[in-house]
Order: sequence, then C-alpha cells, then structure tokens
Amino acid sequence: MSTVTALAVLVGSVLLGLLVVEILRRALTSRLVSRWPLAPPIVRRCVKPGFTLAFAAGATAGLPPREVLGRSAPDVRHALSLLVIASLTWLIIQAAYATTDVALDHLTKIEGDRNVRARRVRTQVMLLRRTCAAVVVIIAVSSMLFTFPAVRAVGAGLLASAGIAGIVAGIAAQSTLSNVFAGLQLAFSDALRIDDVLVVEGQWGRIEELTLTYVVLRLWDERRLVLPVSYFVHNSFENWTRHTSRVIGTVLLHVDWSVPVEELRTELYGFLRDHPLWDQKDWVLQVTDVLPNGLVQVRALMSAHDSASAFDLRCDVREHLIAYIREKYPSALPRFRADTGALPQNAAWTDDQSAPHA
Repeated sequence: MSTVTALAVLVGSVLLGLLVVEILRRALTSRLVSRWPLAPPIVRRCVKPGFTLAFAAGATAGLPPREVLGRSAPDVRHALSLLVIASLTWLIIQAAYATTDVALDHLTKIEGDRNVRARRVRTQVMLLRRTCAAVVVIIAVSSMLFTFPAVRAVGAGLLASAGIAGIVAGIAAQSTLSNVFAGLQLAFSDALRIDDVLVVEGQWGRIEELTLTYVVLRLWDERRLVLPVSYFVHNSFENWTRHTSRVIGTVLLHVDWSVPVEELRTELYGFLRDHPLWDQKDWVLQVTDVLPNGLVQVRALMSAHDSASAFDLRCDVREHLIAYIREKYPSALPRFRADTGALPQNAAWTDDQSAPHA
C-alpha cells in the first residue's frame, strides 16, 4: 500500500466517524425528537466526547500498516488505544450524567409536601452517579496502565501483594475513606439532603453541594462554609427541613400593659391573610410573659413554606405591628414607670434639722 493511499484511508476513516457523530447530533436536535426529554442533555454533554471517540476510533481503524509508519507504528497505535479508552470513559460518564440530569431537573421543580422526598432522592442520585463515575475512571485508568508491557509484567506480583497494599493504602487514606463512607451514610440515612436548611456552629445556611468528601453550606450572606462530611457524623447540628420544609416564625414585642391584645390579634390575622408568604395554616398571638420592668411580652407565630419565606414574613409582621401600635395605640409603646411622689414630712431628716426633744 502506498503512502498516499494509506493517508487517504486514514483521513476517510476519521471523516466517516466524525460524520456519523454529526448525523446523530443533527438527528437529536431535529424537530422529530424535540419532545424526547433525553435529547437536550445528551447533545449538551455527549457531543464533545462523541467527536473525540469518533476521531480516535476512526484513526485506529484506518491506521496505516507498519511498513508505512515504520518503527513508530507501535507507539502510534498505543497512543490511539489510550485515546480510545479515555474518550470512551468520558462518553460513558457524560451519558450517565445526561440520563440522570432529566430526573434531577424534574426533582428540583417539585414543591410542597413532596419536596422533602424529592430532595432526598436527588441527593442520593447525585452521590450515586459520582460514585459510579469514580469507579469507571478507576477501571479506565487501570485498563490504560495494563496496556503498558512493563505494568502487565508486574501485574501478578501486584495481585499477590494486594492485601498488604490495601492495608497500607487504607491507613494512608484513612481520613479520605472516612469522609467517603460518611457521605454515603448521610445520604442514604436521610440525615442530609440538597437544599436542607442547617444551623452549624451558629451559622445559618442552605446545603448547596453535597459530595462524598465535603459539604458546601451557602450562608445567608452568600458566603460559603465548606465542611468535611465526617463533621456531620461526629458533631451535632440543626436541620430545619428534616421532615418538612415548613417553618414557624416568631415575632416578640415588649409593650405596655395597656396594649389591646384582642385588637392586636385581629390585626395580625388580617395582615397575614393577605400576605403572599403566609401558607394559610398556622398563626397565633399570645401574651407569653410579664417582665420585671413593667412591660409584657407578646409573641406572634406564623408559618411559611420554607425558612427564607419565614424570615421575610417575620420582618414584615414585626414592622406592621410596630407601625399599628405606634399609630393606633401610642400609649401602649414601651415605657418605664417611676414613682416621683414626695415622701411624708417626718419620713426623713436633713443635716440642718435637729432631732426633736423628748
């Protein structure tokens, strides 16, 4: 085979592989499959690895014979085989991610009472696909290593000493392995989920990312608190959305004894009834304490769909009640009382007064 013919075969084989991928891409983006939910994520994730695999496979199939490439033929074929394994691994991982993206997008849109179960399934699916991706990468790297003759030669020895090597590796990676097992434990014990609201060491935030090794907590001021997964196994924390995302907010007011509680209760209900953040379920206004400084403590409770809505609702209720008391009943505003009445004349003696004689 001449060099020109060999190069023509090589170019034709590569172009054929790329053409097949392009035809599949156009088919997935056509109107015929526009209603297929898997088409957009497959196109988005699998086009680049698909073209890479097509190039590697086409080049391997159309590779010129040894007499054309000369001594470099084994090295070129070996490099192409490594590229095929890497691109195939990339394509498998991206295809798995594309398949699960549809389910994750659907679970993200679920609200209400089913939201807790949806977040639990979403967290488990994300951790499972990351675990599977890690396993696929390990298998691919092992396959690539065993394409080297030197690695194959020592393969039997490595297998014979696998027990000792496993013990050494386990001791060296004890912290990492503990985080991995802790991540699986938290995900499948339903202790943590994506979008759960937590209070960790006095910091309020929402779980933004949950991996096998660390948890990213998005705090209320947009800061990110990154903690190892093992932290949540060995330390206590508050989970405000463990069973439901509903949260009851509290507003405390310290007012004078003359405050009209019944009218304040009516005003609170009227305000909540028209407020979009109230979930139309729980509310109450009660006098919960009498303070030593001459004031009473009034507590208003109201429920919301989630903690963010409850915080905004609490602020709105507090502002409204303060404005209502200030405008309608200014005499009920907080004030301290002091008795300034004059003492009886014979109750105290001054320096310039002498004691009466007997």
